[in-house]
Amino acid sequence: GRESERCASQAMAGSRAAMAYRLAQRLRPTQSLLAPAVAAGAAVAYATASNVSASDVVHPPKQPWDFQGFMSSYDAASVRRGHQVYTQVCASCHGLARIAYRNLVDVCYSEEEVKAMAEDTDVIDGPNDEGEMFERPGKLSDYLPSPYPNEEAARYANNGAYPPDLSLIMKARHNGPDYVFALLVGYKDPPAGIAARETQYYNPYFPGAWIGMPPPLNDGAVEYDDGTPATATQMAKDVCTFLTWAAEPEADERKLMGVKWMITLTVLFGFTWYYKRVRWAPIKTRRLELYQ
Repeated sequence: GRESERCASQAMAGSRAAMAYRLAQRLRPTQSLLAPAVAAGAAVAYATASNVSASDVVHPPKQPWDFQGFMSSYDAASVRRGHQVYTQVCASCHGLARIAYRNLVDVCYSEEEVKAMAEDTDVIDGPNDEGEMFERPGKLSDYLPSPYPNEEAARYANNGAYPPDLSLIMKARHNGPDYVFALLVGYKDPPAGIAARETQYYNPYFPGAWIGMPPPLNDGAVEYDDGTPATATQMAKDVCTFLTWAAEPEADERKLMGVKWMITLTVLFGFTWYYKRVRWAPIKTRRLELYQ
């Protein structure tokens, strides 16, 4: 009985090993033929991507942003000026759908200022008791309004181009603040031999180098409330600071929480180390003697 079962299991294992060997022999020529083809295809794809990346994209220069760093925070004055630039320059084409008026409170405006700002905006709400939509003054819980009712209207008003929402633009682009800053101040005349386009503008920092958005910033386009000279570079810096804050309104709070946790864990580690030394060190070094 047991001897026959053992022989049967050995025979089955041998047949499985033989089948695996024959399958490997069949696949070996195919693998040897496919391996060079796969390697060549990967090399061509990598070379093509590298050529496109190197020739069509101009990397923006690195800027010294005040808000970057573990212990740094947003400059409230710069965030306020950036919101002013967004409201007077960018909001006519770009939305900020993820930011509500309440998010601005105690960041760059007081609650009274934000309430007055929201009440100046008419918001479509409803339906009412009669089943109809109606307009009402905005309130703190409302989100910033979009300049267009839908994508089709936005494309129609911008010669087919769709202005993106700016709520997460700093996260959606590699090195977001540097890229947006370079894009805003990087408009130039096209190089010699390249004809200008009627409804597009040359900007080497934009993929493809041609963008449908005209140069948005000019010196003096905005009059800052605090008297800061509104140069194009200053406005670009401030609006980049504001948009970076809009992408992460909780960044300062998260950094502060991280510092608190690091302090707490450091103190707990000190207590743990002391307890281990006082409580367990005598036990670990105690000499044990066995008596017979």
